[in-house]
Amino acid sequence: MMKKSNSDHDATAHENLSKLQDQLQIHFNNKDLLKQAFTHSSYVNEHRQKPNEDNERLEFLGDAVLELTVSHYLFEHYPMMNEGEMTKLRAAVVCEPSLVLFANELRFGEFLLLGKGEEMTGGRTRPALLADVFEAFIGALFLDKGIDTVVTLLEKVVFPKIQDGMFSRTTDYKSQLQEFIQKVSSGVLEYTILDERGPAHDREFVSRVSLNHKELGTGKGHSKKEAEQHAAKTALENLQKKQQH
Repeated sequence: MMKKSNSDHDATAHENLSKLQDQLQIHFNNKDLLKQAFTHSSYVNEHRQKPNEDNERLEFLGDAVLELTVSHYLFEHYPMMNEGEMTKLRAAVVCEPSLVLFANELRFGEFLLLGKGEEMTGGRTRPALLADVFEAFIGALFLDKGIDTVVTLLEKVVFPKIQDGMFSRTTDYKSQLQEFIQKVSSGVLEYTILDERGPAHDREFVSRVSLNHKELGTGKGHSKKEAEQHAAKTALENLQKKQQH
């Protein structure tokens, strides 16, 4: 069996990264920057004759870009959160298990350039490598396309998960709504299930939240709790809009 030459490896890497760009609908101006984001140090060590750079510097930059963009998102979307709560939630989003989740969703493991030893010992699924490549990609994307393109990607991959409360209980909309009401009004919040529909394996509930019998918002979910959370989120959004006018 013939061994692949360096040029074969380069051609395969180029083809794979072209597929990735099509998949993400993001096309880099500087393809070397994209390749660097997916280049692990073990690959560089085995290809010393070629001017390869690993992704560690991009990872450093990507970490800072993620901190900034997630901080800005939390600041804009959670006006009732204090600094401590935002810090905790950001830490839950920009941590290794969460970054691995994002990298796996985008199938980044398939595109890593690894040395043979790293490849044979399961590097493509190693959590630390996947977390690093996600940060490196964000760093490369920031350098090549700017902050707006980074935010557009995060709006697809990261921000919806924050909204769904995946990372922390600090996105407990019912608690936030309760706090909001205590500051601006008095009375008792009441949650009512308005409807329950669909087969048992795919149930959908519709919930309403009211204050002193006046409806504040409704929401849907696959459990009563989820429906109540979505109703509370809608209520918060409605109340915050009213405050702004």
